[in-house]
Amino acid sequence: MTIELQASIPHGRIEEKWVTHLDHIRLVGPRNRPKYTIIVVGTGLAGAAAAASMGAMGYKIECFCFQDSPRRAHSIAAQGGINAAKDYRNEGDSVFRLFYDTQKGGDYRSREANVYRLAELSMGIIDQAVAQGVPFAREYGGLLANRSFGGVLVERTFYCRGETGQQLLLGANSALAREIHDGRVRMHTRTELLDIVVVHGRARGIVVRNLVTGEISSFAGDAVVLATGGYSNVYYLSTNAKGCNVTATWRAHKKGAGFANPCFCQIHPTCIPAAGEHQAKLTLMSESLRNDGRIWVPRTKRDTRRAAEIPQDQRYYYLEERYPRFGNLVPRDVASRNAKDVCDEGFGVGPSGLGVYLDFRDAIGDRGADVIESRYGNLFEMYERITGENPRQTPMLIYPAPHYTMGGLWVDYNLMTSLPGLFAIGEANFSDHGANRLGASSLMQCLADGYFIIPLTIGDYISRHPIGEIGTEHPEFKEAEQTLRERTARLLSIHGTRSVESFHRDLGKLMTDHCGISRNEAGLQEALKNIPEIREAFWNDLAINGGSAELNQSLEHAGRVADFLEFAELMCIDALTREESCGCHFRQEYQTRDGEALRNDEEFAHVAVWEYTGEGRTPVLYKEPLHFEALPPARRDYKK
Repeated sequence: MTIELQASIPHGRIEEKWVTHLDHIRLVGPRNRPKYTIIVVGTGLAGAAAAASMGAMGYKIECFCFQDSPRRAHSIAAQGGINAAKDYRNEGDSVFRLFYDTQKGGDYRSREANVYRLAELSMGIIDQAVAQGVPFAREYGGLLANRSFGGVLVERTFYCRGETGQQLLLGANSALAREIHDGRVRMHTRTELLDIVVVHGRARGIVVRNLVTGEISSFAGDAVVLATGGYSNVYYLSTNAKGCNVTATWRAHKKGAGFANPCFCQIHPTCIPAAGEHQAKLTLMSESLRNDGRIWVPRTKRDTRRAAEIPQDQRYYYLEERYPRFGNLVPRDVASRNAKDVCDEGFGVGPSGLGVYLDFRDAIGDRGADVIESRYGNLFEMYERITGENPRQTPMLIYPAPHYTMGGLWVDYNLMTSLPGLFAIGEANFSDHGANRLGASSLMQCLADGYFIIPLTIGDYISRHPIGEIGTEHPEFKEAEQTLRERTARLLSIHGTRSVESFHRDLGKLMTDHCGISRNEAGLQEALKNIPEIREAFWNDLAINGGSAELNQSLEHAGRVADFLEFAELMCIDALTREESCGCHFRQEYQTRDGEALRNDEEFAHVAVWEYTGEGRTPVLYKEPLHFEALPPARRDYKK
C-alpha cells in the first residue's frame, strides 16, 4: 500500500481558485442523484449540514451517530461564537484579513488554498444560519452583534450568548429532520462505526455495531463521509464529551487513509481545573470571556491569600504585560503556554497551584453588571453551579485543558482522503487550522465543509464511477464483520482485574505529561517506551462485565481505548519527528530567546502524513510541501 498525495489544488490566483474549481468539476444531474447512496457518519455541525444538504439535493443518505439523538452531537457544547468576514463594525475586516489571521494563527502550517476558501465562504454561513432562525445576538438597532476572539484585532465573531454551537446545531438538525421526514435521509442512532470496507481500492461501505442490541451489520454506499470529530480524549481529561473518540478516523487510517499532523492538539486556556484525581472530564469556559475578563496571578510565589486580599499593585497581569498589543486576546496556544509557565514558576493559584485568575471586577466596574451579565450570564451560572463560587464577585479559577485537534485524516481540496471514496469533514480532517486553531473558527469550518463544499465536490468523485455495483453481500463486508466479532470476543475473554477507565486514565496522564502543552525529546521517548507497556497490560488484564449482545458501555469504552492506545503512539512519533516549535506543538528544544515558538520553515513547511504499515511496524512518513504564494511565512509576533 502506498499513499498518493494529490492535493488537487486549482491553478490561478488564490481569490479565484474556488470559483474556478466549481466551474470545472463534474456534476451529477438531479435525476441521477437519487440513484447514489452516500454514507455520512456523525451528526455534529459538519455531518448534519452535509447530510441535510446532500439529502435536499436528492442523494440517498444513510446517516449514523452513536448518540440517542443526532442533536446530542458534541458540537452542541461549543460556546463562544463563529467567525465571518462581514465587517459589520466597519473596522477594515475582509476575506483576506480573515485568511491572514487564520494562517498566522495556525503558524503557517495550513494549506493556503483551503484557508482562503474557508474565509471566502464564511459570510454565506451566517446568511444560512440566520435564514434557519439561529438567534444570533443583535445590537440595539437590530444588526447582528460581534465580539473579538484571540489572535485578531477586529470584532468578527457572531454569537448566541454562550451557546452558539447549540443554536447552530439546532438549525442544522432542523434541516436534517426535514430530510429524514421526507425520506431522503435514513437516520441510524445508537450505532457506532467500527470499520471501513474497501473493495478494489475504494471505500464502499462501513461496518457498525448497534449499541443497544450489540448486532454487527454492514451498509454499502457509493461514497463514505466521516464527520466524527477529534481525538482530544486521548488525554483522558479534556473538554470533549466522554463519548468523543478516535475510532472512526483510526480505523479508516488502518484501511489506507493517511493521518496528517496527529501531534497538533490544541490546549484551551480557559477551563475549570480538575478538582481531584478521579474526575472524568473537564469543563470549558468560553474564550469569549477573555474579551472582558483579565487574567492574572499574584506577583509573589505560592501566595495563599484570597484574590480579594491581593492589592492591585501585587497582581501580575502577565498576558497584558508580555503581549501589550493583543493582551488577554492572544491566540490559545500562547495563552495556554504562558499559564503553564507562570504555574510552573510557582505563581499559580488554587489548591493544586495549577490555576490562574480570570477576573471581571474591572469590566463590571467600567460597563456595569447588567451589560456583563447580558454577555456571559449563562457562563457565569455554569461556573457557579460547578464550583460553588460566584464569578461576579470572585475571579474564576482557570487552567488549560485539551480541547480541539488540528490533526486528522489527510484530505485533498475536494475533502477526499488518500483512500478513494472516503471523505472527511470538520474536525475529522486536518485541512484548515495548521498548528493552532483560532477561537470561533471550528464552527466556521464545520459548516463550510458541510453546507458548501462536500455537497458539490463529492459529485466530482461519484460521477466517475458506476452506481451501486457493490452491495453488502460482497465478501469484503462479510470478512470485516467477522473480524470485528472476533475482536469483540477477544476483549470479553480477557477476564482481568482492571477497569477500562483505569487504563484510559494512565494513558491520559502519560500523554499530558509528555505530549501536552510542551514536549521534549526525552519525554516523547519515555512516552513511546511506556505506551506499549500500557497497551500490553490492557490486552492482558482488562475486566469487562456483561456480554456483547446487549447495551454494554464498558465494551464500547474498551474498543475506543484500544484505538487510543495505538493512536497515541503515532501522536508521539509525529511530535518527535517534527523538530521545530509551531503553534500548539511546542518543543522545548526549539524556542526563541524570549521563550516563543521557533519554526523551521526550511525543513518542516509541510504536512506530515503517516501511512499505517501494520501492527508493531513503524509507520511511513509522507510529506505534502506547503506552498506560500499569497502570504509568505513570517514570525508570529503578538507583542507589538
